[in-house]
Parts: sequence; C-alpha cells; structure tokens
Amino acid sequence: MFKLSDSVAFRRSVTGVLLFVAPLLQFVALLVDPGTWGDDREMVSYGDNPALAQLESALYHWSWMLVPIAAFGLLHLVRRKSVVLGHVAGGMTIIGYMSVSALLLMDPVEWWFGQHYPVAQGQKMFDQVFDLPGVIFGFTLPWIYFGMVGLPLLLLAVSRTGFVHWWVPAVVAVGYLGAVAVPYGPLMIPFWVAPVIAMGYLGLKVLKMTNAQWRSYYPSADPGVTTPDSYANTTA
Repeated sequence: MFKLSDSVAFRRSVTGVLLFVAPLLQFVALLVDPGTWGDDREMVSYGDNPALAQLESALYHWSWMLVPIAAFGLLHLVRRKSVVLGHVAGGMTIIGYMSVSALLLMDPVEWWFGQHYPVAQGQKMFDQVFDLPGVIFGFTLPWIYFGMVGLPLLLLAVSRTGFVHWWVPAVVAVGYLGAVAVPYGPLMIPFWVAPVIAMGYLGLKVLKMTNAQWRSYYPSADPGVTTPDSYANTTA
C-alpha cells in the first residue's frame, strides 16, 4: 500500500504523474488561450478575454515548472546506461524549462501596455524592455532552447536503456520542434498533443512499475563503495 513515507513509491509515483500532467497542462493552455483563436499578440488577446488570458499564462507556467521535476525523476532510469547523455540532457531540460517559465512574467507587462497604449506603441515599448542585453543573455538565449532540445534527448537516453521504444522521444521531438515551425494558433494543436501521448505513455509505464523494479536502477554496492542502506531496505 502506498505510503508518503515510502521514498521509492513516492518518487516513482510523482515522476509518473507529472509526465502526464505537465504536457497536458500545456495543451489545455493552448486551447483556452484567446490568442490561439484570434490575434496571437498578448496585448490584443488579453483585451478579448482577460480571464482566459490569465488562465492560459498560469497553465503554461505550471506546465513548464513541472517538467523539470519529471525530468529529475527520469534521471533515475539512466543510472546504469546512457549515463552521460541522460544527465547532460536532463540538466538542459531543467535549465531550459525553468528559464522559459520565468519569461512568462512578460505576459502581464504586455497586458498592461495593451490596456494603456495603442498596440503599435505598446509593442515598441515591450520590445525595448525585453531586448535589453540582461534579459536576452540572462533569460532568453540560449537557455529557452535547452528545454525543447534537452527533453527529446533525455527521452532518447531513456529509450536507449530499453525502458521505452524509440517512438517516444521521436514523437516528443516532432511535437516540440514542429511547433516552432508553425505560427501560434490552431495549427499547433497536433504538435502540443504529441507530447501528451508520448510522455503520458512513459508516465503510465513508470506508474505500473513495482517498487522493486524502480529500486533495481539504484547502483549496486561494490567493494569499497558505501551505498545507503535505504536503497536496499525501503519497504515495497
């Protein structure tokens, strides 16, 4: 029976659930965003429906904050194989998604400018603010691209361990990289669905694991190497 004090079950369950929830929140954000169905400029779409615009922004924020936690959980599966690729890609994923989530604070800036200035003037002021070198090199380049590259690579590392088939990282890569190639709007729907399917499948596999299977990914104690007793003695 699941217990919060059972670290193995807790980590496995959180990882599995977030692998499904994080991309799902992103997909729902796209659907409720007034900019998806109208003008993709936040200054305009906020005025069309302020409540949905704020909901969309919050959903994107929490989607992109939960992905790093799920990625950290997936690193457990690359303790024995694809170690270097998995951990480098995992670090890229964590940094990338945290960075792009931080940029969502630009939304209320756009909303305020759109409510107080003509759109053209507001857009000019917005660009001047977010084109500052500190913003570009501190928050934007190259960090926000780490996530969309790192996550497919992390899933590729997981697939190389044999835990999932090759199609999981392929579908996620098509979803995230394909979304960059189309304008923001209804055309993005199939691309945002792709991670929900692939990562949801992976999450389900993690949830269906037994605690013993999850524990099997911990390093074995070699002579002269100290391994915490909790790795071997955690109650299933």
